[in-house]
Amino acid sequence: YQDEYNCFVTIMDKKEELEGNSVLRGIPYALKDNISTKGILTTASSNILKDYIPLYDATIYKKLKESGAVLMGKTVLDELAMGGTGTTGHTGVVRNPWNKERMIGGSSAGSAAAVALGIVPFAIGSDTGDSIRKPAAYGGVVGYKPTYGRISRYGLFAFASSLDHLGVFARSVKDVSYVMDIVKGHDDKDMTSLPDEDISYVDNLDNDIKGRKLFYIKEAIDIESNSNELKNIISNFKDVINKCIELGFEVEEVSFGRELLEAVYPVYNVISCAEATSNNSNLTGIPFGNRIEGNDVNDIIMKTRTNGFSELIKRRFVIGSYVLKKENQDKLFLNAGRVRRLIVDRMNELFKKYDGLIMPTTSDIAPLFDKASDKLSEEYLILGNHLIIGNFGGFPSISIPSGFVNDMPVSVNITGRVKEDCLVLNMANKLESVLGCKGM
Repeated sequence: YQDEYNCFVTIMDKKEELEGNSVLRGIPYALKDNISTKGILTTASSNILKDYIPLYDATIYKKLKESGAVLMGKTVLDELAMGGTGTTGHTGVVRNPWNKERMIGGSSAGSAAAVALGIVPFAIGSDTGDSIRKPAAYGGVVGYKPTYGRISRYGLFAFASSLDHLGVFARSVKDVSYVMDIVKGHDDKDMTSLPDEDISYVDNLDNDIKGRKLFYIKEAIDIESNSNELKNIISNFKDVINKCIELGFEVEEVSFGRELLEAVYPVYNVISCAEATSNNSNLTGIPFGNRIEGNDVNDIIMKTRTNGFSELIKRRFVIGSYVLKKENQDKLFLNAGRVRRLIVDRMNELFKKYDGLIMPTTSDIAPLFDKASDKLSEEYLILGNHLIIGNFGGFPSISIPSGFVNDMPVSVNITGRVKEDCLVLNMANKLESVLGCKGM
């Protein structure tokens, strides 16, 4: 499949010695190529790191290795995880297994495609805005972003540290839960990691959900559009809501606040670009990376970064540097943080009454490669970016397949309260059981 779909940057040429005796022993998996693996090429799909071989293992990789899981390869991503298309990696675009003329989405493109193709039963990705859940939706698989800190980020190449999460792709909620039971837990090497939970997610998947309360956002579902595609996605979502009610969920429509919803995308852009600029300031070609020689240190750094980064990455760094300038910080960066807090406070207010938010994962099916999205449209601003709220507040969030529109998979997403990963997986598992889309 590699030539056809371009899932992998590196395919392992020999099997690692099997360790452990867990349920994952002998199970093959794929790892996003922005996760550190000692002695194994790790590029973050960027030319500046095209020859970089780390000296240490990420905690998540170490846990999987100790469990006996078998690494098959490192997967392609949008460069430095900054993108949502799967088209900006230095080794080329990743294609959607359902239709090669369409994107799989990003940034965890290769991981999503590898699971969708059946190359591996699960894969690890990272999610800073929607980078696991959206590719999962476009690829017809399950994508889970846990509570912030539930999985250690030690060894993950940082994009935006206050938003970055590690998570799991698989073909079912149960498979996601098996992996989560292995990789979750406190890590002294990550000061943001949460204390260990003395609980098995797998053992609690079938808990009774009768009386659990879900809400969906009125402003997003009431969007008026001439797009038959969007109308069919909303229709699919309404069918899912009916099935939720049949299962015993209580589901209500709630007004979230249009101003807050319209602010999600610009706030994300400001915060993520600012943090990315800071986190990637070490990619200079001096300590490591693909150095371009110059007349002095400043010349080396200028040439290395000019040649090593794509236009998209350079644009993000320029935005990040601009909003962090002393004269702009309060108006742009600090204000974005204030609005982020308002959005998170609104979610937490709703979570006092409801157990979860349920929404269509995306406002579209996997886009064609030559299709440009209108980022000022209501579909994009109001419905296309709600997944980011899960990163703003660190909420656990899962996307599960819910059917097809125009012969392409569509999906619904459930987002729950912080630290209630077990409940979110439980609710998703119950819903998955009646949707008939497991293992699409």
